[in-house]
Amino acid sequence: MSDTISNNAIIYATLALNSEVALQHEYLDSPDVPDDERENEEEILADLEQAFMEFVDLYKNRCKTDKQLPSIDELLNSQL
Repeated sequence: MSDTISNNAIIYATLALNSEVALQHEYLDSPDVPDDERENEEEILADLEQAFMEFVDLYKNRCKTDKQLPSIDELLNSQL
């Protein structure tokens, strides 16, 4: 296995985390979250958001060296 993460792997992970953050927000905004689980679910959201931001930073750095990659805004706003 390579020590370097491929551009595609970074893109897939970033998009997947973005979707998971959105789903977790929706879940927390719904009445489906039991009161005794809310704190745990909020911690999960915080972890997902942190992981997402780390991949965004990684992607932005990769964009500096690979000018063929779309910007982070284009990536996140594209319809796949």
